[in-house]
Amino acid sequence: MTAPGATELRSGEATGHAEQVRAGERFTFGANWQRFLRLLDDQRIAQAEASLRSMLEVERLDGRTFLDAGSGSGLFSLAARRLGASVTSFDFDPQSVACTAELRRRYFPDDPQWAVREGSVLDEAFIASLGTFDVVYSWGVLHHTGSMWPAIDLAQRAVAPGGRFFLALYNDQGLKSVAWRALKRLYCSGLPGRWLVTGICVPYFVLRRLAADVLRGRNPLAHYRDYRANRGMSVIRDWVDWLGGYPFEVASMSATFDFLRARGFRLDRLLSTLGSGCNEFVFTRERPFTPVRG
Repeated sequence: MTAPGATELRSGEATGHAEQVRAGERFTFGANWQRFLRLLDDQRIAQAEASLRSMLEVERLDGRTFLDAGSGSGLFSLAARRLGASVTSFDFDPQSVACTAELRRRYFPDDPQWAVREGSVLDEAFIASLGTFDVVYSWGVLHHTGSMWPAIDLAQRAVAPGGRFFLALYNDQGLKSVAWRALKRLYCSGLPGRWLVTGICVPYFVLRRLAADVLRGRNPLAHYRDYRANRGMSVIRDWVDWLGGYPFEVASMSATFDFLRARGFRLDRLLSTLGSGCNEFVFTRERPFTPVRG
């Protein structure tokens, strides 16, 4: 897939969140994150902090500004704030905004260094109004906008000179990705589709993991017992997020690299996957941003 250079948005991109959900065109990510917050504890928060420190290769973020573009549960906004950053969080999903605001209320009430807003990464005026940041973080978000390449283009504009862009995008698996997209669309079409997809895929996930563990001589329960070590996440909530995660787009590592190199970025870190998960990238802006028109 060749990444487009311009930021023209698809027709109807201004349609509101609720209308897209009712039409079966969008998964309710925020509802899933609200359930995740019931599981949140100090260990999960510590794992999120460790993920940021590792990928950004820092111990602290004191004195730095941090934009969480698509904040979801708010966990990584919280982690960045605890590491000393001044944080701005936003999301298109009102329930995700509520989750992030709840974490701010719990851990940093009335904190002037943590702003929580509702907005779309596809809204050029909104992104411009935020200013620029030392770190722009968008993990597993931009491929769910329905206009992934324009979303990446607009998000990167918020990276200050010398700043970092930490993003994760679903790996392009060709026909497998096409099949997963159809399943996710079915899941979001209504209860019958949701039950069908869940009934087929969850047993598949469990049996695939069991077979892999047995073949490698590992404890079959260890994966689930230790799952929170994966960025502080929950296996059940990740399953739901994966099955329902629509809109759904994918990107190859090379396409992502080329797209951001053309916008003045240097790739610093890459965690790749050969499967259906996300490739993680950390880029640094080396050159000032000039809008690319195509």
